[in-house]
Amino acid sequence: MLTIGQLARYVGVSTKTVRVYHAKGLLPEPERDSSGYRRYPAQAVVELVKIRMLADAGVPLARIRELASAPEQLDSALQQLDADLTTRIKLLRDTQRRLRKLAAGDIRYLPEEVERHLDGLPGLGFTQRWIAMERDLWIIVYATHPDIADTWFQDQTQALTNPELRQLYLACDQAHDLDPADPSLTELADRIVAASIHRYGAEPPGQAADATIAELLQSTVNASSPALRQLDSLIRNGLEAGGFTLRTGAG
Repeated sequence: MLTIGQLARYVGVSTKTVRVYHAKGLLPEPERDSSGYRRYPAQAVVELVKIRMLADAGVPLARIRELASAPEQLDSALQQLDADLTTRIKLLRDTQRRLRKLAAGDIRYLPEEVERHLDGLPGLGFTQRWIAMERDLWIIVYATHPDIADTWFQDQTQALTNPELRQLYLACDQAHDLDPADPSLTELADRIVAASIHRYGAEPPGQAADATIAELLQSTVNASSPALRQLDSLIRNGLEAGGFTLRTGAG
């Protein structure tokens, strides 16, 4: 008969661990003898070795207790745990690869096609300020609406191939520092309204974002400049007057 210290030492665990196994119902706790000590039989060594082996293999203590009452399920349970571990390893490796890319400065928040598009905007005359804002907007769109983000992106890139529409985008960029009362904003808004109705008719193509995200996108643009906030108001009024269905989108 063994004391708890002897049992723990023979199996290679601490007495605290043995007590945890008692508390979890994994190892029966013997009655105290006449001297007030708990004495463990040889079978306790066998049971403790089994528990330790399963625990060291990564089997949760709750599962060990279940398997103790249904040993015939041990093989299938271990196979499932092995499959779960394989999945966890893959996720950890994926996380490690992303961390290494981040550390190397080689991580993209946007699809490669969108990054190439943004990289080409300086050549079209857009300011770095405008490009940075567009990047943030596209990050929001692709994060919240991956199902429609490509449709919006293709619509914008197609617009930029049209010289007249490209000039409107450039004019919006250049309007950033204007006084909100500058009359040129009204003229620019009228041109954008006319171009939008001419291009889309009464309604823009593709699906709409939910109202919260749509307003978040537009508020991001408006917050960057009082002039752009005024331009947005003028455009909205003009589109509504023209019977156009408003849908806020990136760019």
